[in-house]
Amino acid sequence: MKKFADRLYRFSSSWTGTIIIVLFLIFFVAQSFVIPSGSMKRTLLIGDFLFAKKYSYGIPIPHLPWLEIPLLPDFRGDGHLIDGPRPKREDIVIFRYPKDEKVHYVKRCVAVGGDEIIYADKKLLIHFHEGDDFIKAHYPEEKIKTLRGKLWVENPYMDKYPGIQYVPEGMNIFEALLNYYIYNRKIDMTPVYVEGLNAPAYDVGGKMVNALYRKVPENHYYMMGDNRDNSNDSRFWGPVPYRLIVGKPWLIYMSMEHRSYDRVLHGSKNGGGRDHASLKRVCGSVPIDSKACKKLWDAQRFKVRWGRVGRRINTLELQQPIQ
Repeated sequence: MKKFADRLYRFSSSWTGTIIIVLFLIFFVAQSFVIPSGSMKRTLLIGDFLFAKKYSYGIPIPHLPWLEIPLLPDFRGDGHLIDGPRPKREDIVIFRYPKDEKVHYVKRCVAVGGDEIIYADKKLLIHFHEGDDFIKAHYPEEKIKTLRGKLWVENPYMDKYPGIQYVPEGMNIFEALLNYYIYNRKIDMTPVYVEGLNAPAYDVGGKMVNALYRKVPENHYYMMGDNRDNSNDSRFWGPVPYRLIVGKPWLIYMSMEHRSYDRVLHGSKNGGGRDHASLKRVCGSVPIDSKACKKLWDAQRFKVRWGRVGRRINTLELQQPIQ
């Protein structure tokens, strides 16, 4: 036993051993990710560096880091070497973007296979596939609505997770989805008019529409950002199949605001990515489009958000956001 331990120590101390151990950890245990966009704000922030548990939903097919080339065939046909638990509603999940599987996204799972979704301006309503009795047993009466002859829960997760918000930066995202639909740019949801739904209605090709509808297919998961008015998510490109599920965020090991003032003020060419709420938080009563605000922003840029470092995601998401 002592000889084996000595050999293992020498192997792990070598360059070859170190590389193999690191790759083993990345492939099967934990992997580092950085939050690049504000779609999960205020739960996860741009500049959060986090570790994800790769084994939370089974063991995914290992991919070569950075190149994202699979190292083994998909023997099971579900993207995993070993099957595991499926994502649950409310989980924050890391997965491969269905439109480009080399890119990782992080969103919250809001619905699972068999659930029905109605999305309207500032409203997410879900009919859970377990049925009306399940809904009445698990949700307070004030959150339950009767629509289309069945029960729906309105914004079921907002009370539990303070980081979930509806704060538009630019165009209302419900209107953006309708515009995508009108100009034949594919979205995942079907425009409908829901009687009894308290939401603004729009004329879409001579038909009145006040909501978007989707039933989630089996073994798929509907992913939405907590920053719901500023998130590119399943509403645009559809539910995520199990084969693309990678893992679950676990721990923030570094957090730093690195965006430039111009980026936060103006965003990209199409206005995406701007964040006037953060400018107002930093600049207070100073106009956000002023040199004084730019100076205040630059003064706090690249500072470590120490209140977020070392925090586990499953506790951080239940508390008032630390920014």
